[in-house]
Amino acid sequence: MTARNATLKRTTLETSIELSLNLDGTGKSDITTGIGFLDHLLTALTKHGNMDLTLSCRGDLDVDDHHTAEDCALALGSAIDRALGDRSGIARFGSAYAPLDEALARAVVDLSGRPCAVINLGLAGPKLGALATQNAGHVIQSLAVASRATIHVDVVRGENDHHRAESAFKALALALRQAIALSNTDNIPSTKGSL
Repeated sequence: MTARNATLKRTTLETSIELSLNLDGTGKSDITTGIGFLDHLLTALTKHGNMDLTLSCRGDLDVDDHHTAEDCALALGSAIDRALGDRSGIARFGSAYAPLDEALARAVVDLSGRPCAVINLGLAGPKLGALATQNAGHVIQSLAVASRATIHVDVVRGENDHHRAESAFKALALALRQAIALSNTDNIPSTKGSL
């Protein structure tokens, strides 16, 4: 089996990111974005997705959290895309539910090569720690764009914003884990012959 790894550096006037990803890991992570709750969500994504991720970001947090959240997701999505290569032999589709106490989230993933994100987290408050609640969904959207994936995430129920957001990322992790899994074939799972 070919290693499904990617390493990248992404530098803009707003952020500087270094990232290393192994799709076939054990869920180990070392994530430092400067935004504690973003670190928490990305740690849950890699832990339950069985991916290994090292990610370091220095961003313009004196402005706000948007650039850091978006750029970390774009970098991670790009790394997933690179690590998948031509996507031959992958399951392609994944779906999962994940609870966190009273919150329940559903995620459906298609590693189709066509970026699309439909996200409904239903977060009520303005912030999750230092992360603006609107950026929790934006992270998933940016991940979908850069990984060239169709991602649907809905939080079905939940009273606590922390629980709602974390259950969403856990459901997404489980769905991604299914979609990136290797089958017993080297075929590209598409009637078009490419993804």
